[in-house]
This record gives sequence, C-alpha cells and structure tokens, in this order.
Amino acid sequence: MAKWLRFTHQGKTAFGTLEGDTIRVHSGDMFAGAQPTGETVALKDVKVLTPCTPSKMIALWNNFKALAAKLGNPAPTAPLYLLKAPNSFLAHGETIRKPASYDGKVVYEGELGIVIGKRAHAVSEADAPKYIFGYTIVNDVTAAEIINADKTFAQWVRAKSFDTFGVFGPVIETDVDPMTLSIKTVLNGDERQNYPVNDCFYSPAQLVSLISQDLTLEPGDVIAIGTSVGVGSMKPGSDVSVTIEGIGTLANRYE
Repeated sequence: MAKWLRFTHQGKTAFGTLEGDTIRVHSGDMFAGAQPTGETVALKDVKVLTPCTPSKMIALWNNFKALAAKLGNPAPTAPLYLLKAPNSFLAHGETIRKPASYDGKVVYEGELGIVIGKRAHAVSEADAPKYIFGYTIVNDVTAAEIINADKTFAQWVRAKSFDTFGVFGPVIETDVDPMTLSIKTVLNGDERQNYPVNDCFYSPAQLVSLISQDLTLEPGDVIAIGTSVGVGSMKPGSDVSVTIEGIGTLANRYE
C-alpha cells in the first residue's frame, strides 16, 4: 500500500509516502511520476495538509440504500451531486469553525473520497479505475437548516461550502479495494456511523464515469461518494473523527 500526504516542514511544503511514523519525501508531481528524494522526515515533526489541492470537490446525495430507505427516497436514476467550494477545504487536525452568520444545526457526514489521478472526460466505466489515483476520507460538514430555508431555492452549495466545511485527508491510499471498506464516524467518543461502501447505489468506478460525462475531472479532484445512516449534529467543543480501515483516521475539533 502507498499512503500519500502533503505537509509543511521547516517552512517548506512537500509531499511523500507515509511508512509507519516516517514520511519518505518525494519530488515532482504526485499524480505523474513522483520520485523519492532519499530524504525522510518524522510525521511528528510536520504539519499535515490536505493530501491534494482539488480544483473542486463533488459531493453525492442519496447514494446509499440504507439512508434512502430511512428517508423514504427512491433510488436515483443518475448520480445526484453538488460542488463544495475550495475555500471550504480543511486538513486533518485543523479546527472546523461554526459560521458567524449561522446559528442552526451543523452536521458531520463521514464519507469515502475518490481522488482523481489524471484528466477524465467522458470515460467509460471499464476505464474509470485508470483515472482513480486513490482514496481518502471526507467529513462533508453541512449547515443543515440552510438547505431548505428558502422555499424557492435549495441552498446545497451554501450549506456545504462555509470555510472549514470540506474536511478531507489525512492521506490518499492508492492500493485498496473501495467496495470492501466501511466508514465509521465517532463523535465525542461515541460511534455514530458504521456503514459499508458496498451499500452504495453507484460505485466509485460508476461515479467517475458518469460524472465525467457532465464535467471534466482534473488530477487532485475529490468525489465524496455520499453518506449513510447516523448523520447527526455537532455542538461547539466537539471532537469528530472518521475512520476507514485501510486508509486511516480523519480527526478534527468543531468550535
């Protein structure tokens, strides 16, 4: 397995592969022939960044059967998605901030994230895995009461794009079968979500293929494949973590 991450060390931004508690530093382009420099650095000595810098994060709605059944939603006939703005992106260990302009419910959504490795436009489902660099962990934070606050316009992007609401990382795992994974979300020590990826309506390969028919995916773009039952609200002062065995744990505090 290869776990890629980005970090700052002694004032410089770099990237590499995580091997235990040691980072093997690389140079070049993470998505196109990165090479080890021979340098290593201890994980404890760096500040972890988001593992890539997406041009966009695409977030799925109603992609899990258990949650659709609970909400009484029909199976989607095509992927249902929105975009989270780049200003929302936040790394592992950083603080999720309550918006100053909003006093309603803020919820966590633990999800698997697909990281695109090369430019994808109108790719087939069979070819889609060639365009997937790896997988990361996402907490798709949402100001839930904003979505339907105006009866004339559902405000999905605003609700999900506040600063710090697009949490992902800490690594990109390049050698894992996504359909064998489960997502577990823990809030203040209590498990709130634990669901399998294989309960999805659209698999990662299907999502990459179908979304790439609509818009071109660029290297580093992230597709958050949706969440399942157990979504709930966070109060300021909460600790929230999302764990996917085989990838790692994304942990943050909400203030």
